[in-house]
Amino acid sequence: MAKLSHSQGYFPCGMPYDKFDGGPRILVIFQGLVFENKPMAKFMANQFTSMYGPLLDGYTVYIVGRKPGMPEGYTMQDIAEDYAGMIREEFGGPVDVLGVSTGGSIVQHFAAGHPGLTRRLVLHSSAYTLNDSAKKAQMRVAQMARRRKWTAAFAALMGVSLPEKGFKRTVLKPLYWLMSLFAGPIMGIPDDPTDLAVTIEAEDRHDFRERLAEIEAPTLVIAGDKDPFYSAQLFRDTAAGIPHARLVLYQGMGHPAKGKQFKEELRAFLDGDICEQAM
Repeated sequence: MAKLSHSQGYFPCGMPYDKFDGGPRILVIFQGLVFENKPMAKFMANQFTSMYGPLLDGYTVYIVGRKPGMPEGYTMQDIAEDYAGMIREEFGGPVDVLGVSTGGSIVQHFAAGHPGLTRRLVLHSSAYTLNDSAKKAQMRVAQMARRRKWTAAFAALMGVSLPEKGFKRTVLKPLYWLMSLFAGPIMGIPDDPTDLAVTIEAEDRHDFRERLAEIEAPTLVIAGDKDPFYSAQLFRDTAAGIPHARLVLYQGMGHPAKGKQFKEELRAFLDGDICEQAM
C-alpha cells in the first residue's frame, strides 16, 4: 500500500472532502450518513484507512460529503446533482464512484442521471431502499436531532443493529446507550441539525427500484446478508434490476461489509476483473 497522504477541505462548490493520495486513477466515495457535513474527524479517517486503504496503490480517493446548508425538502436527486457538478468541475470526466450506505442512495441517482461521469459504480452496503425498521429508526434520529437531543439521536442510529428481542438485546441496549454518550465528542455535534434531518428525510422518500434499469455503468453490489439497514433480498433485487451488475453477498456479515475478501473483491472490480455473482 502506498504511504498515506491525507488532506481535507472544501471544494469551491462548498462540498467537504477528505483526499487520500495514491495512484493515478480517481475514486470518489459518496459518504454515508454523518451528523455534520464537514471533513472527517480523525477517528473516521482511521476507519477509512482500515476499510479502503489497500486501494491507494492504484487510486487517489476522495471521500465527499454533502454541501452544508441544504434547504428543507432537498431530495436525493438534488444532492446527486451537487455531486455531479463537483465531479464535472474538479475532474472533468468519468470517474469510478462508490456510494456507501446513504451515499449509495445518492449515487444511484447520480449514475442514472450522469452516465458520462460514471466509469464504474460500487454500491457498498446499499440498496434501492432501506428496510422499514431502518427507515423508522432513521426518522427518529431526525426527530431527535431537530430537538437537539443528540444522545438520543446517536442511540437511535446505533439501535438499528440491536436484535429485535431476546437476551442479547437486553444486554446490548444499555451498552449502546452508554456508547452514544461518547459518540458526540468523537463524531462531533452539529451547531445546526438541519442538514442531518434533511438528508434522512430525503432518504426516507428514496425508492429507486423502478429506475434501476437506467444505470448503465458496470456495477458491483457488495454487502452482508445480515445488514440491519437493508436485507439480503433488497441487495439481490437491486443487483437484478441494474443491467450490468454483479452481486457479492457475504454470509453472516452486517453493516457495512468489510474485511480481507471485501477488499479483494472491490479492488478486482475496480481494476476491471469480473466478479462472479454470489447469490
